Amino acid sequence: MSNTLNIPTMEEMAAKGQEPEILFWVGCAGSFDDRYKRVTVAFIKILNAVGVNFAVLGPEETCTGDPARRAGNEFLFQMQAVSNIEVLNAYKIKKIVTACPHCFNTIKNEYPALGGNYEVIHHSQFLQQLIDSGKIKVKDGGEFKGKKITFHDSCYLGRANDIYEAPRKVLEKLDADLVEMKNCKKNGLCCGAGGAQMFKDAEKGSKEINIKRTEEALSTGAKIIASGCPFCMTMLSDGVKNKERENEVKVLDLAELIATANGL
Repeated sequence: MSNTLNIPTMEEMAAKGQEPEILFWVGCAGSFDDRYKRVTVAFIKILNAVGVNFAVLGPEETCTGDPARRAGNEFLFQMQAVSNIEVLNAYKIKKIVTACPHCFNTIKNEYPALGGNYEVIHHSQFLQQLIDSGKIKVKDGGEFKGKKITFHDSCYLGRANDIYEAPRKVLEKLDADLVEMKNCKKNGLCCGAGGAQMFKDAEKGSKEINIKRTEEALSTGAKIIASGCPFCMTMLSDGVKNKERENEVKVLDLAELIATANGL
């Protein structure tokens, strides 16, 4: 496969009178965070490889407003949301895929009240669909065969939207040894970043939540902590660095694992 990524924008597609099968909502982290940009690239490589007809909004995409609402600035949230909905509706968008559970939850569950009604899918679900349809194949589990992997449930993916099986089905395809943390699925522990906590100093306590969660992940003996959320990835990566284990334990997104296993 060539190293050139094919990333059409909605503006380019509309100019040709074309409509994509899906809109890939990149999100702030996927656009600006150096670490999470690699997840965006991995996911786009997968979309290109399997021939998914997609587009991005590019410079027309702005923050969904999730951090503003969680921090209590309802006015700013509604300004951001209405602006995005106007753009999405102008392009007659029907189906949105995003790698961020915060974007996923906000567009899926909070935009309808403001006139934004779309089918919204998290990239873990979309990857599972591509696997189930046979479009994604991992030859003999790829390089992760038999490796211990633990999956961290994002709050907005798990408890908020009841999505637990899709990411695990994706990991099963790697033929790895999936080991669960003590607190997982409905009892999963927050990474410590949600509710706009990502952007403020920690409150007083005996231990930061991301350190506690990282300790749980490390206690499984896993060499890979799999994640499906940019917030979680940052907090867990910081936790692994805090424990000085970054040389032996990697925090990777589901898209990165599938892309790597497929040699993309």
